[in-house]
Amino acid sequence: MSTDFQNARIALGARLRELRRAAGFDGKGIAERLGWQRSKVPRLELGKQTPTPGDLGAWAEAVGRPELAGELTGRLSGVETRYRSWRRQLATGHRARQELALAETADTTAIRGLEVARIPGLFQTPDYARAIFTANSEFRQVVTDVDDAVRMRMRMRMRRRQALYEPGKSFRFLVWEAALHVRMCSHDVHAAQLDQLISLIGLDTIELGIVPLSAHVRRTPAHGFWIYDRRLVIAETIDTEMWLDDEDSLRLYERAWDWLAESAVYGPQAHRVITRARASLSAV
Repeated sequence: MSTDFQNARIALGARLRELRRAAGFDGKGIAERLGWQRSKVPRLELGKQTPTPGDLGAWAEAVGRPELAGELTGRLSGVETRYRSWRRQLATGHRARQELALAETADTTAIRGLEVARIPGLFQTPDYARAIFTANSEFRQVVTDVDDAVRMRMRMRMRRRQALYEPGKSFRFLVWEAALHVRMCSHDVHAAQLDQLISLIGLDTIELGIVPLSAHVRRTPAHGFWIYDRRLVIAETIDTEMWLDDEDSLRLYERAWDWLAESAVYGPQAHRVITRARASLSAV
């Protein structure tokens, strides 16, 4: 995890330790007061575990400083502004996260996206999106609201498509060839998804590049990310979504995108790569 994230979590843990000591508790004592397992206290104080808002409110009460609950949760908000746990974001299902993405897109003039293991959400068919959301809900063991999430994804695609025709808007996407072959749905659904992708080649409003597996690259496509204008990068790991807006991160992700764009193929060449993937699917 990022040094910035870890340092912020350590600083929050140090504040908890300071309050505990000022109240005269040792680790065992405050754990008993809170009804927690003893091991949870050092994990929080050493920055090895991110507390919940409920944890922080209970801690403030336990040390006799309930008025500090706001300060502690504010510190937590600072930690999670950049690094957002998927489990927390999806605690009530996918719909809220989809709405957030829709709002972010509406406020953006130029989007550059990279996907390495799936088709970008803007280009997904309803059945393909349903398969992705279902698998994600099962993996993360969160509330399953697949139908709502799919409807929101389709609404988002429709609104983004409308935005494609707005003067000054720009949508540029890179897809690693491997994503064309990753199967998370039935044969027919995957085939229809590739057909949908092929239909986008040549549209004036979208620049779609495919990075072939055989391409010489200066930077490997480690994970997917989206760049919103020059103000925000959103990237995801297996358990966290990162919202990065500092200049160093923006420059780094822009460089990664530019280097991969150099290795991508477009137009007829991209069409051939997708068609080849479609043909290999039919051969299975």
